[in-house]
Amino acid sequence: MLALESRQIGCPYCCEMIEVQIDCSLDQQQYIEDCSVCCRPITLLVAIDGEEISLSAQRDDDC
Repeated sequence: MLALESRQIGCPYCCEMIEVQIDCSLDQQQYIEDCSVCCRPITLLVAIDGEEISLSAQRDDDC
């Protein structure tokens, strides 16, 4: 697995698919990234188990 992986996920605000970069050197992470379409803050939750990446997006006001 590469140190950075690209993944697509739906923005919880505008529902557009956006591409995000995942740092694969950490097993679990949570960070905020702005949607590249609507510019609203998205909380990204990432869990890596071996070769499998689990990614979910939440509205920043839902956390």
